[in-house]
Amino acid sequence: MDSERFIAALEELLAAKGEHLRRTATLLAGGPDDGEDLLQAALERMFRRRGAAITEPEGYLRRTMYNLAADGWRRKQSWRDKIPLVSQPATAPDPTGAVDDRDHLMRLLSGLPPRQRTAIVLRYWEDLSEEDAARAMGCSAGTVKAAASRGLARLRELSQPPPRPSLVPDAPARDTQARNLS
Repeated sequence: MDSERFIAALEELLAAKGEHLRRTATLLAGGPDDGEDLLQAALERMFRRRGAAITEPEGYLRRTMYNLAADGWRRKQSWRDKIPLVSQPATAPDPTGAVDDRDHLMRLLSGLPPRQRTAIVLRYWEDLSEEDAARAMGCSAGTVKAAASRGLARLRELSQPPPRPSLVPDAPARDTQARNLS
């Protein structure tokens, strides 16, 4: 594919799917700035390979984004220190419920290990089949099922409110021997 046709195909892909790809990159990377950087890095890799036969540009781009995000997680011993999912906004938060829900979801996702988070994002945000998610993650469909199942279970645990402490102190346990002696 010559360079001009490649650029035209890439522009067409970004016009059709660019916003969706950016949101996916944001979820994988942990924040809007990191997501844009991740998408840019994936596009640079794709552009460097423009001479190669890339039969499915969107799939190649998604796989590259996942690999770059996973490489970033692996580089740091504690990925949570490197990729916080929710950064503090410079302005006052939007008071709408949708923003609060999205913020809550991002915080919950930050509590998941990278593989579970990726499985959840690919299966439920990207709406990929188990097979497509497995191809994107480089694992079997069973691994995707297990990671998504464990991730959803962990999200349910994290979303439960903590138990409220009782205002009434616990009654002391009765000593049966003392009762029998009297």
